[in-house]
Amino acid sequence: MKRTVLAAFANRIAIPDLNLLPEERLTIGRLRIEILSGLTVALALVPEAVAFAFVAGVHPLVGLYAAFMVGLITALIGGRPGMISGATGALAVVMVALVAKHGVEYLFATVVLMGLLQILAGIMHWGKFIRLVPHPVMLGFVNGLAIVIFLAQMTQFKVPGTVENDGHGLPDHGGGGGEWLTGMPLVTMLGLVGLTMAVIWLMPRLTRTIPAPLAGIGITAALVIGFGLDVPRVGDMAAITGGWPAFHIPAVPLTWQTLTIIAPYAVILAAIGLIESLLTLNLVGDIVGKRGGASQECIAQGIANSVTGVFGGMGGCAMIGQSMINVKSGGRTRVAGIAAALFLLSFILFAAPVIEQIPLAALVGVMFMVVIGTFAWNSVTILAKVPLMDAFVILLVTVVTVLSDLAVAVVVGVIVSALAYAWNNARRIDAKTVETTEGARVYLIQGPLFFGSASGFTELFDIEADPARIIVDFADSRVVDQSALQAIEQIAAKYGAAGKQIQLRHLSRECHRLLAKAGHLIIDSDDDPDYELAVDYSVRTGILGGH
Repeated sequence: MKRTVLAAFANRIAIPDLNLLPEERLTIGRLRIEILSGLTVALALVPEAVAFAFVAGVHPLVGLYAAFMVGLITALIGGRPGMISGATGALAVVMVALVAKHGVEYLFATVVLMGLLQILAGIMHWGKFIRLVPHPVMLGFVNGLAIVIFLAQMTQFKVPGTVENDGHGLPDHGGGGGEWLTGMPLVTMLGLVGLTMAVIWLMPRLTRTIPAPLAGIGITAALVIGFGLDVPRVGDMAAITGGWPAFHIPAVPLTWQTLTIIAPYAVILAAIGLIESLLTLNLVGDIVGKRGGASQECIAQGIANSVTGVFGGMGGCAMIGQSMINVKSGGRTRVAGIAAALFLLSFILFAAPVIEQIPLAALVGVMFMVVIGTFAWNSVTILAKVPLMDAFVILLVTVVTVLSDLAVAVVVGVIVSALAYAWNNARRIDAKTVETTEGARVYLIQGPLFFGSASGFTELFDIEADPARIIVDFADSRVVDQSALQAIEQIAAKYGAAGKQIQLRHLSRECHRLLAKAGHLIIDSDDDPDYELAVDYSVRTGILGGH
């Protein structure tokens, strides 16, 4: 018992233990990789947090504080070591209307309520419903995400100070607004981006001592600073100098009216945040070979947002781009996420002048490599091989992700997939008929009987032409819902009105109970010993009796 408790504790805080995988044990070498990976993530977090703060209409420090607090708490207690959380564009685009209409204090209150709702979702184990997301939706989600990350970098190819937010969740989303760089500034920017990408590509082939993205940022920054190149830098976006996050109860009236204002936003934010976080959980899990943790991640996201709301942060959720940077850099334990958050706080408190000198081209190069690694390139080749509906769902989710946001795209993809599944199953209902030696006609039902196939089920019978005794055999069928029960009752009633006897055979005990609860039919529950789940029901003039 003592061993089990210690092992669980070790897994929770990522200290060495015999039950941990080799890459999860914190040797000196592993600790170095985790810390350097955290530093790389922290450098990439700064411009993202500032940009999303602009989208939400709040001070840049509100975004940076959120990235620090949400990142730290989820790294400590989240469901998947290796994931990175912080301020995100999908949440920012919802927040902007609230901030514009009611002010930033209402945003803080909304973030607290958002967190409480996410904690409730974790306690109720609602995170398990992420299993309902089909694989084609995941492919479309990943591809759309890669495109969105790519388009988001286009703003860095514009003259600093001219970019306008387009309200889509990302500054300008790569579209109109702002002045594009031209001439030598553009050539220099492209050259530095290419240099960063080349370093990231070559570094793993030379050494793995330093994470490739960190090496790319370091070499490009050293070149820019050493030669005094005039290129856009982090400091051109906003000054990131600040103090410790201060405890601050949102200054809003504790009234029913306040609740009616913030509740709709909180529900939307909680849903979007959990969808993105749980999809990231699965994506990172596929890379590191881990499963589970959905409920724990929901609770961790909820606690992080509740705390962030009372420390002046805008809230957040999992960041897929930064999570990919982390796992590709070797981050596998909670240390990397904790290090990223602490590095980010140190940037705010002490190292802002240095961080502000990092060229944006270096960070763009890192994100471009994330795009290349994130996009599911095999999905392009399998489009012609998979079923047409699956190919359509992949493309649909990709397009909706780019045009709207990730959460909406996933919901749309799941709904379309569910409707396609229901339609395919609705067409599977069929029946074979055989005659018994006693002159009865047997309908051998094949396919699931549910709301989608109920109408087709009733069309299988020829009441006028059928003999006086009918047997409906469900051995190769499955009665699923109330619509199916209603269809069975309607057929029984029609045969009863025609003065004919109908016998229902091989219905499961579960279906038997449902028919009994319906109350319209009197049912005997003798089990068929040959099938274990099978029961026969006889009907004459609307009354069912045992055989």
